[in-house]
Amino acid sequence: MLIPCIDLQRGEAVQLVHGRTRELAVPDVLGLLKRFSKYPWLHIIDLDAAMRKGENNRLVRRLCAEATRRYKMKVRVGGGIRTTPRAESFIKLGAQQTIIGSAAFRKGKPNLTFLKKLARKIGRKHIVVALDTAKGRVVIHGWRTPLSLEPREVFSALEPYCSGFLCTDVDREGTMRGANLQWFRTLRAATHLPVIAAGGISTTREIRALEKIGMDSAVGMALYKDRVR
Repeated sequence: MLIPCIDLQRGEAVQLVHGRTRELAVPDVLGLLKRFSKYPWLHIIDLDAAMRKGENNRLVRRLCAEATRRYKMKVRVGGGIRTTPRAESFIKLGAQQTIIGSAAFRKGKPNLTFLKKLARKIGRKHIVVALDTAKGRVVIHGWRTPLSLEPREVFSALEPYCSGFLCTDVDREGTMRGANLQWFRTLRAATHLPVIAAGGISTTREIRALEKIGMDSAVGMALYKDRVR
């Protein structure tokens, strides 16, 4: 299944290469909802909040509300969700799930204290943990801070507190070079929970290949450039 992504930066929907270089920007963010409304799921990511460079709270709330109420889409919200009240606020708005990235780790290890608290408050079914990687290692803080961990080393510790994982291959993110199917097969085999693949996905054939190994595809650049539909 293809999941469209709306990544927010300074009030616009953007697509970045490797999470750093802006490739394109769409000022009419709300207009994207109609374009993406045929898909059952939507990802809304506040990049500014993830990178601690401000926030797009008002826009995130409006997108979430309209996507769920007007277009009947299921929504995952992520980016800078570091507290239980913030996660809870998005669930109350109608988001099906929250994506927890940097807050899932503390001092280079899984932050199980926070995740336990969050799971008790909103329920593990509403939590997806982002295990984003660069050169095979987990990266946090908007993909700026590498940890000494590989995803396979932490899946089992995180599984009791979430309903799945979002795994972005940062090395290919925004490049449309094609998904690293071998890497995603390795991740798929390492956990029994659902895994959403992201990074480099550029063709419908790749999306189908990921479906065959049991993974959904979160797509940004290729969708915005009409490479996939």
